Amino acid sequence: MRKTKPKKHPVSPDPRYNDPVVTKFVDNIMLRGKKNVAYKIFYDAIDIVSEKMKEDGLEIWKKALDNVTPSVEVRSRRIGGATFQIPSEIRPARKQSIGMKSLVNFARKRHEKSMSQKLAAEIMAAYKEEGAAFKRKEDTHRMAEANKAFSHFRF
Repeated sequence: MRKTKPKKHPVSPDPRYNDPVVTKFVDNIMLRGKKNVAYKIFYDAIDIVSEKMKEDGLEIWKKALDNVTPSVEVRSRRIGGATFQIPSEIRPARKQSIGMKSLVNFARKRHEKSMSQKLAAEIMAAYKEEGAAFKRKEDTHRMAEANKAFSHFRF
């Protein structure tokens, strides 16, 4: 590559838990630059989870995020006129990003009243290893397992 790699932008920790991972998650929730609204949604969701599960909401969220984070993915590669789905490992930053995006996107599709309730429900489902975000991870892993025979085409 000719150009230098772009510098990693340092993520500032969030105000309540002092955790940069929370800030990244809130950035995924945020729409139209409304960061304070996104923080309110996240903190309300964590409070709902704490009430219902009678445990630390942040720890439940971290476990839920681990449960929906995939470790392999399939990538399309064209070889000799045929397109193969090739399983490949995912680098840690991308893993985390995929996990967060799937948790937020499937929370948005739920049918509860407010976004914080939707997010809380999806977090609790992911913690129990169920729900749409966890199913997406399982499907990704299953697809990678099914296409293991093509892993020698890895690039």
